[in-house]
Amino acid sequence: MKAFRFPLEKALDWRRIQLELEEVRYKQQVGEVAGLDCQRAEVEASGIRAEIQVREWRPIAAGDLTALGEFRLYVKARESSIARQRYEAAQKLAEQQKLMLEARRRCRLLERLKERRLAEWTVARDHEVEETAAESYLARWSRRSRRTR
Repeated sequence: MKAFRFPLEKALDWRRIQLELEEVRYKQQVGEVAGLDCQRAEVEASGIRAEIQVREWRPIAAGDLTALGEFRLYVKARESSIARQRYEAAQKLAEQQKLMLEARRRCRLLERLKERRLAEWTVARDHEVEETAAESYLARWSRRSRRTR
């Protein structure tokens, strides 16, 4: 019997490559969202630190309070900008997740087809081996019975 050969092996390889690419893109998008979360945390922390620092100063000059007020506005504007970017990145992440799951589904479909074909081939091979063994046994038995006559 011929060795097992899956006729769609190249298509399966292509689907696996597509899946790997979509997974890499997904991980990059997750990294982008995480990076924006870190930026937001850093901006928030710098605002809190500045607030605490200025409150500890004795005496506080009017210029320092003005600078703190402007810094607060900067922090709020930066947080809004990061929040907007994060929203857009989260939408891209959701879309990329859909693409990755679809690529995974397509790949798995071909893998299951290959598994099914391999199982069918294995059954046919085993059946052929059994038939060959049975024929061999019958031929040997026939020769022995002819000799004993």
